[in-house]
Amino acid sequence: MDIKKSALIILAAAALLLPLHALSQQSQDSKKTPPSPAQSRSGDSMAGMDMDDMQHDGAKGAAAQSANDSMSGHHMDMGAHMFMTDLRAENPADDKRATQIVETLRPAIAKYKDYKVALADDFQIFMPNVPQEHYHFTNYTYAFKASFGFNPERPTSLLYKKTSEGYELEGAMYTAPKRASLDELNERVPLSVARWHKHVNLCLPPKGAHLQDADLKEFGLRGSIATQDACNAVGGRWIPQIFGWMVHVYPYETEPAKIWAH
Repeated sequence: MDIKKSALIILAAAALLLPLHALSQQSQDSKKTPPSPAQSRSGDSMAGMDMDDMQHDGAKGAAAQSANDSMSGHHMDMGAHMFMTDLRAENPADDKRATQIVETLRPAIAKYKDYKVALADDFQIFMPNVPQEHYHFTNYTYAFKASFGFNPERPTSLLYKKTSEGYELEGAMYTAPKRASLDELNERVPLSVARWHKHVNLCLPPKGAHLQDADLKEFGLRGSIATQDACNAVGGRWIPQIFGWMVHVYPYETEPAKIWAH
């Protein structure tokens, strides 16, 4: 695999975009027939970062279930598996900078109110048949570039809600590499205005385990296991952090608290 493709996979993982239903099925189907290049790209977008060893075992489903829940707008329910940055002291300079980001983003994505334009511009929707609160349309080129710098005109993902006529644009998601420090996040989107989040304390089932519904109560980002000792006790695989940093922005809202909804 060439360097560029590897980087795309890693950065796409930061977007946290592929639900359980697809990944679980891919995991099962991979035992029968090799995945197509498109399928491989979709699966790797979720699994690429710390989850390379999950490509051919059922443990992928636990993390995927969690990803589907988190991408559906229930971040705050994830407890010990979710880390959110603290709000720094409010200040006029940050408020101005946050306003500038929104004012830059809004016209940059205006054309994507027609979701077909987004698709034509290489944004890819994940699992349109899986019910979600927010449907993510991700641009892998933007995801790759987000690992090296911040461009408010080029969010990693666009956020849509499904309608009877297609999709309605709601907002966008910026990403940053998981190695980014708090100060580096603050340089992108000020921490006095927005709370970046990351997914942490992941325990995967033992390699090769066949997952049952009950397992998802223990493993994954919504499971009860949230410490390395507890994970080791059941023979699980501990991952302190998966994926990169993420922050949502809803530029069509009118109040800052709603624009940078936590």
